[in-house]
Amino acid sequence: MDVSIFKTFLEESDNIVFFGGAGVSTESGIPDFRSSGGLYNEKLKNSYSPEEILSHSFFIRHTKEFYDFYRSKMIYKDASPNAAHKGLAELEKAGKLKAVITQNIDGLHQMAGNNNVLELHGSVHRNYCMECGQFYDLDFIIESEDVPHCSKCGGIVKPDVVLYEESLNSQILEDSVNYIMNADIFIIGGTSLSVYPSAGLVNYYKGDKLILINKSKTPYDSKANYTHYGSIGELFLRIFN
Repeated sequence: MDVSIFKTFLEESDNIVFFGGAGVSTESGIPDFRSSGGLYNEKLKNSYSPEEILSHSFFIRHTKEFYDFYRSKMIYKDASPNAAHKGLAELEKAGKLKAVITQNIDGLHQMAGNNNVLELHGSVHRNYCMECGQFYDLDFIIESEDVPHCSKCGGIVKPDVVLYEESLNSQILEDSVNYIMNADIFIIGGTSLSVYPSAGLVNYYKGDKLILINKSKTPYDSKANYTHYGSIGELFLRIFN
Protein backbone atom coordinates (compact mmCIF):
# COMPACT_ATOMS: atom_id res chain seq x y z
CA MET A 1 0.00 0.00 0.00
CA ASP A 2 1.07 3.59 -0.66
CA VAL A 3 3.51 4.74 2.05
CA SER A 4 2.06 8.28 1.82
CA ILE A 5 -1.17 6.98 3.40
CA PHE A 6 0.73 5.76 6.45
CA LYS A 7 2.68 9.00 6.59
CA THR A 8 -0.54 11.04 6.51
CA PHE A 9 -1.98 8.95 9.33
CA LEU A 10 1.07 9.76 11.46
CA GLU A 11 1.01 13.46 10.63
CA GLU A 12 -2.66 13.83 11.55
CA SER A 13 -2.60 11.99 14.88
CA ASP A 14 -1.26 12.79 18.32
CA ASN A 15 -2.48 9.60 20.00
CA ILE A 16 -0.46 6.72 18.57
CA VAL A 17 0.33 3.43 20.31
CA PHE A 18 2.87 0.91 19.00
CA PHE A 19 2.97 -2.81 19.74
CA GLY A 20 6.05 -4.69 18.57
CA GLY A 21 7.60 -8.14 18.53
CA ALA A 22 10.90 -9.79 17.72
CA GLY A 23 10.86 -8.54 14.12
CA VAL A 24 11.53 -5.02 15.38
CA SER A 25 14.95 -6.08 16.69
CA THR A 26 16.09 -8.52 13.98
CA GLU A 27 17.54 -5.60 12.01
CA SER A 28 19.70 -4.88 15.05
CA GLY A 29 21.19 -8.36 14.78
CA ILE A 30 19.00 -10.05 17.38
CA PRO A 31 17.43 -13.25 16.01
CA ASP A 32 13.72 -13.85 16.30
CA PHE A 33 12.22 -17.08 17.59
CA ARG A 34 9.99 -18.74 15.04
CA SER A 35 11.34 -17.92 11.56
CA SER A 36 13.42 -20.44 9.62
CA GLY A 37 16.60 -18.88 11.00
CA GLY A 38 15.13 -18.16 14.40
CA LEU A 39 16.21 -19.32 17.82
CA TYR A 40 13.65 -22.10 18.07
CA ASN A 41 14.88 -23.73 14.87
CA GLU A 42 18.52 -23.94 15.95
CA LYS A 43 19.98 -27.36 16.67
CA LEU A 44 21.29 -27.37 20.22
CA LYS A 45 24.08 -29.55 21.53
CA ASN A 46 21.93 -30.90 24.34
CA SER A 47 18.64 -32.78 24.18
CA TYR A 48 16.51 -29.87 25.43
CA SER A 49 14.53 -27.55 23.17
CA PRO A 50 14.76 -23.76 23.61
CA GLU A 51 11.16 -23.75 24.82
CA GLU A 52 12.07 -26.21 27.57
CA ILE A 53 15.17 -24.27 28.59
CA LEU A 54 13.25 -21.00 28.75
CA SER A 55 10.68 -22.36 31.18
CA HIS A 56 10.33 -21.63 34.87
CA SER A 57 10.62 -25.28 35.86
CA PHE A 58 13.85 -25.71 33.87
CA PHE A 59 15.30 -22.56 35.48
CA ILE A 60 14.57 -23.99 38.93
CA ARG A 61 15.82 -27.52 38.22
CA HIS A 62 18.73 -26.83 35.85
CA THR A 63 19.82 -23.30 36.67
CA LYS A 64 23.38 -23.65 35.35
CA GLU A 65 22.20 -25.07 32.01
CA PHE A 66 19.63 -22.26 31.80
CA TYR A 67 22.31 -19.64 32.23
CA ASP A 68 24.62 -21.32 29.72
CA PHE A 69 21.87 -20.96 27.11
CA TYR A 70 20.67 -17.56 28.32
CA ARG A 71 24.09 -15.92 28.13
CA SER A 72 24.86 -17.33 24.68
CA LYS A 73 21.44 -16.92 23.02
CA MET A 74 19.40 -14.25 24.81
CA ILE A 75 21.86 -11.46 25.55
CA TYR A 76 23.07 -9.09 22.81
CA LYS A 77 24.82 -6.35 24.71
CA ASP A 78 26.40 -4.77 21.63
CA ALA A 79 23.12 -4.44 19.69
CA SER A 80 22.10 -0.92 18.73
CA PRO A 81 18.70 0.61 17.91
CA ASN A 82 17.73 0.47 14.23
CA ALA A 83 15.59 2.80 12.13
CA ALA A 84 12.35 1.43 13.59
CA HIS A 85 13.42 2.12 17.18
CA LYS A 86 14.68 5.59 16.24
CA GLY A 87 11.52 6.46 14.31
CA LEU A 88 9.34 5.53 17.27
CA ALA A 89 11.52 7.66 19.54
CA GLU A 90 11.00 10.59 17.16
CA LEU A 91 7.25 10.11 17.30
CA GLU A 92 7.31 10.17 21.10
CA LYS A 93 9.53 13.24 21.14
CA ALA A 94 7.03 14.98 18.85
CA GLY A 95 4.25 14.21 21.34
CA LYS A 96 2.47 11.84 18.97
CA LEU A 97 3.37 8.41 20.35
CA LYS A 98 1.90 7.73 23.78
CA ALA A 99 3.33 4.26 24.47
CA VAL A 100 5.50 1.48 23.10
CA ILE A 101 4.28 -1.98 24.08
CA THR A 102 6.92 -4.60 23.36
CA GLN A 103 7.42 -8.34 23.61
CA ASN A 104 11.19 -7.79 23.36
CA ILE A 105 13.54 -7.94 26.34
CA ASP A 106 16.54 -6.16 24.81
CA GLY A 107 15.96 -2.58 25.99
CA LEU A 108 16.59 -1.09 22.53
CA HIS A 109 13.49 1.13 22.63
CA GLN A 110 14.82 2.89 25.73
CA MET A 111 18.28 3.09 24.18
CA ALA A 112 16.76 4.84 21.16
CA GLY A 113 15.06 7.41 23.37
CA ASN A 114 11.57 6.12 24.14
CA ASN A 115 10.54 6.73 27.74
CA ASN A 116 7.12 5.12 28.03
CA VAL A 117 7.94 1.49 27.21
CA LEU A 118 5.72 -1.30 28.50
CA GLU A 119 7.79 -4.49 28.49
CA LEU A 120 5.36 -7.41 28.44
CA HIS A 121 8.12 -10.01 28.78
CA GLY A 122 10.52 -8.08 31.02
CA SER A 123 14.11 -7.06 30.33
CA VAL A 124 17.59 -8.58 30.37
CA HIS A 125 18.76 -5.35 31.97
CA ARG A 126 16.92 -6.07 35.23
CA ASN A 127 17.85 -8.99 37.47
CA TYR A 128 16.82 -9.69 41.05
CA CYS A 129 17.84 -11.98 43.88
CA MET A 130 15.09 -14.52 44.44
CA GLU A 131 15.65 -14.36 48.20
CA CYS A 132 16.13 -10.70 49.15
CA GLY A 133 15.16 -8.85 45.97
CA GLN A 134 18.52 -7.10 45.50
CA PHE A 135 18.80 -5.60 42.00
CA TYR A 136 21.61 -6.49 39.60
CA ASP A 137 22.39 -5.12 36.16
CA LEU A 138 23.18 -6.98 32.95
CA ASP A 139 26.95 -6.81 33.46
CA PHE A 140 26.60 -8.72 36.72
CA ILE A 141 24.93 -11.60 34.86
CA ILE A 142 27.47 -11.58 32.04
CA GLU A 143 30.45 -11.51 34.36
CA SER A 144 29.18 -14.13 36.84
CA GLU A 145 30.45 -17.67 36.50
CA ASP A 146 27.81 -20.36 36.08
CA VAL A 147 24.86 -19.41 38.35
CA PRO A 148 24.91 -15.78 39.57
CA HIS A 149 24.46 -15.48 43.32
CA CYS A 150 23.50 -12.45 45.36
CA SER A 151 26.43 -10.68 46.99
CA LYS A 152 24.20 -9.77 49.96
CA CYS A 153 22.49 -13.03 50.90
CA GLY A 154 23.84 -15.68 48.53
CA GLY A 155 20.47 -16.30 46.86
CA ILE A 156 20.14 -17.13 43.17
CA VAL A 157 19.74 -14.11 40.89
CA LYS A 158 17.01 -14.43 38.26
CA PRO A 159 16.56 -12.29 35.15
CA ASP A 160 13.42 -10.15 35.21
CA VAL A 161 12.10 -11.86 32.08
CA VAL A 162 8.87 -13.81 31.74
CA LEU A 163 9.64 -17.47 31.21
CA TYR A 164 7.26 -20.13 29.98
CA GLU A 165 4.90 -21.20 32.80
CA GLU A 166 5.07 -17.67 34.27
CA SER A 167 2.33 -15.05 34.05
CA LEU A 168 2.68 -11.65 32.46
CA ASN A 169 2.74 -8.68 34.82
CA SER A 170 -0.93 -7.82 35.38
CA GLN A 171 -0.31 -4.08 35.80
CA ILE A 172 1.66 -3.86 32.54
CA LEU A 173 -1.11 -5.78 30.77
CA GLU A 174 -3.77 -3.46 32.21
CA ASP A 175 -1.82 -0.35 31.23
CA SER A 176 -1.28 -1.75 27.73
CA VAL A 177 -5.00 -2.40 27.28
CA ASN A 178 -5.85 1.15 28.42
CA TYR A 179 -3.41 2.73 25.96
CA ILE A 180 -4.70 0.57 23.10
CA MET A 181 -8.38 1.24 23.86
CA ASN A 182 -7.78 4.99 23.81
CA ALA A 183 -5.45 5.09 20.79
CA ASP A 184 -6.33 6.91 17.60
CA ILE A 185 -3.74 4.90 15.63
CA PHE A 186 -2.57 1.43 16.66
CA ILE A 187 0.61 0.30 14.90
CA ILE A 188 1.65 -3.36 15.18
CA GLY A 189 5.07 -4.30 13.85
CA GLY A 190 7.45 -7.22 13.71
CA THR A 191 5.14 -9.83 15.18
CA SER A 192 3.22 -12.75 13.73
CA LEU A 193 0.46 -12.18 16.31
CA SER A 194 0.47 -15.88 17.13
CA VAL A 195 1.60 -15.86 20.78
CA TYR A 196 -1.07 -15.33 23.41
CA PRO A 197 -2.03 -13.54 25.54
CA SER A 198 0.02 -10.78 23.90
CA ALA A 199 -1.49 -11.29 20.44
CA GLY A 200 -4.97 -10.83 21.87
CA LEU A 201 -4.18 -7.19 22.66
CA VAL A 202 -5.16 -6.22 19.11
CA ASN A 203 -8.79 -7.00 19.96
CA TYR A 204 -8.92 -4.07 22.38
CA TYR A 205 -8.41 -1.54 19.62
CA LYS A 206 -11.72 -0.09 18.44
CA GLY A 207 -10.45 2.63 16.10
CA ASP A 208 -10.23 2.74 12.31
CA LYS A 209 -6.49 3.13 11.81
CA LEU A 210 -4.99 -0.29 12.52
CA ILE A 211 -1.53 -0.57 10.92
CA LEU A 212 0.12 -3.98 10.49
CA ILE A 213 3.79 -4.18 9.48
CA ASN A 214 5.37 -7.62 9.20
CA LYS A 215 7.39 -9.70 6.76
CA SER A 216 4.68 -12.36 6.62
CA LYS A 217 0.91 -12.40 6.93
CA THR A 218 -0.81 -12.46 10.33
CA PRO A 219 -4.21 -13.74 11.47
CA TYR A 220 -5.37 -10.11 11.84
CA ASP A 221 -4.50 -8.75 8.39
CA SER A 222 -8.15 -8.64 7.30
CA LYS A 223 -8.89 -6.25 10.18
CA ALA A 224 -6.11 -3.83 9.27
CA ASN A 225 -6.65 -0.47 7.58
CA TYR A 226 -3.07 -0.49 6.31
CA THR A 227 -0.72 -3.43 5.83
CA HIS A 228 2.92 -3.49 4.85
CA TYR A 229 4.72 -6.76 4.16
CA GLY A 230 8.43 -6.17 4.58
CA SER A 231 11.09 -4.65 6.79
CA ILE A 232 9.77 -2.30 9.45
CA GLY A 233 13.15 -0.57 9.62
CA GLU A 234 13.16 0.14 5.87
CA LEU A 235 9.58 1.45 6.06
CA PHE A 236 10.45 3.81 8.88
CA LEU A 237 13.48 5.05 6.94
CA ARG A 238 11.14 6.02 4.11
CA ILE A 239 8.77 7.71 6.53
CA PHE A 240 11.30 9.74 8.47
CA ASN A 241 13.81 10.66 5.73
